[in-house]
Amino acid sequence: MRRLNATKPNKMDPIQLPIRPITRSNLFSRNPNSKPAKSNSVLILSLVFVSLALLLSYVLVFGKTAKASKRKYGIVIDGGSTGTRIHVFGYRVEGPIPVYDFGKTGLASMRVRPGLSAFSDDPDAAGGSLRELVEFGKGRVPREHWGDTEIRLMATAGLRLLDSELQERILGSCRQVLRSSGFKFKDDWASVITGSDEGIYAWVVANYALGTLGGDPLQTTGVIELGGASAQVTFVSSEPVPLEFSHSVRFGNITYNLYSHSFLQFGQNAALDSLRGSLLSGDLNLVDESLQKGIFIDPCTPKGYSHNLESWKLSPGSLEQKNRNLVDLQSKGNFSECRSAALMLLQKGKEKCSYHHCYIGSTFIPKLQGKFLATENFFYTSKFFRLGPRAYLSELTMAGERFCGEDWSKLKKKYHSFKGEDLLHYCFSSAYIVALLHDSLGVSLDDERIGVANQVGNIPLDWALGAFILQSTASLELEQADWISNIISDESPTLLSIIAIFVILMFTAWSVSKWRKPQLKTIYDLERGRYLVTRVNRY
Repeated sequence: MRRLNATKPNKMDPIQLPIRPITRSNLFSRNPNSKPAKSNSVLILSLVFVSLALLLSYVLVFGKTAKASKRKYGIVIDGGSTGTRIHVFGYRVEGPIPVYDFGKTGLASMRVRPGLSAFSDDPDAAGGSLRELVEFGKGRVPREHWGDTEIRLMATAGLRLLDSELQERILGSCRQVLRSSGFKFKDDWASVITGSDEGIYAWVVANYALGTLGGDPLQTTGVIELGGASAQVTFVSSEPVPLEFSHSVRFGNITYNLYSHSFLQFGQNAALDSLRGSLLSGDLNLVDESLQKGIFIDPCTPKGYSHNLESWKLSPGSLEQKNRNLVDLQSKGNFSECRSAALMLLQKGKEKCSYHHCYIGSTFIPKLQGKFLATENFFYTSKFFRLGPRAYLSELTMAGERFCGEDWSKLKKKYHSFKGEDLLHYCFSSAYIVALLHDSLGVSLDDERIGVANQVGNIPLDWALGAFILQSTASLELEQADWISNIISDESPTLLSIIAIFVILMFTAWSVSKWRKPQLKTIYDLERGRYLVTRVNRY
């Protein structure tokens, strides 16, 4: 009975066995225990990576290629002491690097006289002197580029000598003209730059032309400028420099720590005016006793030249007005005495020096080191005496001695193409240069470190070019940093295609993330006598 009863099993629920994978010998069988979540994550990350790679490719390739095909322009107006000069620059951009051409095709310049400081009696008329320059610029920049071509006015020593109220009135008149020029302009782009900035810009263009800008700071070349109203000294110094004379310039990945200072009133023309005033007042102790009789001895003018005080730019304190007309000028023409007078002027106030080095007056100057280029009036004086770019100061000394000691009538015949007033200055300029470089700054008479030049290759050594180099490279860096706005503003079909692909890929990644691959389990059904495969629900 027990055996018969055993042959009639009761109905019962299928017995659920533990979950186990269905194994197949086929190499392509699917493994129910595989981890779909991990696969999905890899797929999503891959899609995101591809999308970002496509966008990055557009930024690096298409965006920069479009920019490289554009030619750009810029304008700098140099408001100097003796005249105003416009520089029109044309350049191209190759990737992130601006490529300049300061030759005939990439640089055009024009100068008008007088300088802006000459309008001190009528400041509102200063802007009118720029109209001719603006028209010149319009003739050099294609019309379609006027709106994106920056125009800047940078005034130098001539305007620095005026009080701030006069400066602003003159600049205000200039701003009115520049606003209506058709070029891109902002009011703060018309300004009076500092003498140190002027020196730094000159240093930048010199080292750019020499190929040393962007390299080892100790291999760079210093610059000494002799302008009309001021002189600048700029170079890399390895000794500690007081904060007020220390300036940092960054170009590429290199930072240059420079000494730079402008000596206002020590330019060639201003120094000559100061020297005459000092001689006349007796401050330099070179005045002959005959001054009391109305006779003045001038060692910086060749003998035989006759002039009167009306042609001299004297300060009101040099001589009482009532006595000025009684003084007669007697030219002596002596290089050594002129050099001594110039040195006294350069050393005036040295007793007030509070630094270790004060080679000019009471102003700190570190010891000169490395190579130097002497520019502007250094070059013009050397050219007049037909000296080479590497001529020694000893050669200039001999040339100056011969010129100063010659009779004025013979000089006029020999240099008949020169205007009298211009020719007259070369006695003083030769003596002043020797007093400045040798007697004050300590450059030996046979020093080979200093060359005289106004250009290197086809690149003029004009500080305005250095200002343009720094400003244009800074503008390009800002444009490249703002790459997101550049992409958004670009309406090219390539960009739209990239965006469409990006959207599709991200939608695909989102859809895949929502899909859940079911996990299977096996159940043995005792009633049917076989295994069943069912889906496991996830909650």
